[in-house]
Amino acid sequence: MEFLRNVPIGQYVTGKTGWLRNLDPRLKFAWVLMFLITPVLAGPLWRIGLLLFLLAISVLGAVPLRIFWRSLFFLFFISCFFGLLAIFLPTNLAVPMDTVRSPQELNDAIVVGSSWELIRTTSIQIGPLSLGSIVVDRRSAELAIKTSTLIFTVVHSVNLMLITTSPEDLMWTLRWYLRPLSFLGLPLDRLSFQLLLALRFIPLVQEEFQNLIRSLVTRAVDFRKLGFKRSLEVFLSIGERLLANILLRAEQGADSLLIRNGGYLLHPELFKPKCLFKPKTMFLNSFSILTLFIILLLRRKFGSF
Repeated sequence: MEFLRNVPIGQYVTGKTGWLRNLDPRLKFAWVLMFLITPVLAGPLWRIGLLLFLLAISVLGAVPLRIFWRSLFFLFFISCFFGLLAIFLPTNLAVPMDTVRSPQELNDAIVVGSSWELIRTTSIQIGPLSLGSIVVDRRSAELAIKTSTLIFTVVHSVNLMLITTSPEDLMWTLRWYLRPLSFLGLPLDRLSFQLLLALRFIPLVQEEFQNLIRSLVTRAVDFRKLGFKRSLEVFLSIGERLLANILLRAEQGADSLLIRNGGYLLHPELFKPKCLFKPKTMFLNSFSILTLFIILLLRRKFGSF
């Protein structure tokens, strides 16, 4: 029941410790884009190195470990599950045996290159079910590494940014990146304000969902005695109540904003971070920009490995 509260995935955690909180949110967004884009068409060694670098940032970022260790463990389990699922999937079609000549037909033939297969097990029998032999080749192993590392890198990098960056800073950052689109008539102020409301609305949705789950646990509902039809009616009523409560919270939030600001949208420049031009922050931002350029150069030279 307290799982959603103890695992803050995608939710901002207030605090003043950690250099990640003092970093320019525009640079955080650029770093997240780097973690999202550079694994594309990259080799397994680059993906593993990127994952280890992300873990080093998480540990050395001076953010308390109690904030993200549960979500990190949960994400590690999910990544390993999909990696193990991908490692046993066939990645290519079998080559017809009559078109490949055996090296044994030639005298003194030397087979050059390592074996394509890494692991081959005998036939596995589970009761009346026969699974046959399990073959793990190099291509399936690379697929498992790419799948698991991509899931972990994408989710954890975004989660780390959301944990250490307030919704107001994220809204101002997104508007700063999309500023050239304002010449095309795109309503950036309205879109930015909607993003801010959406980010502020996530904890409310979590709270309503947790209250409904707590009500079911308190009433000790036995779904086995209810049967399938009545259990389905209970879940549908819970979904209806959740949607009604969420819409009510949204209406109350919109009314309060209209009353406080006289019916006008708040300008995004009002949410501009105030610690951008401090000497300590400027040194941190300069070092972050330099490191980002070095990683991009390394990706260009060693990304295929």
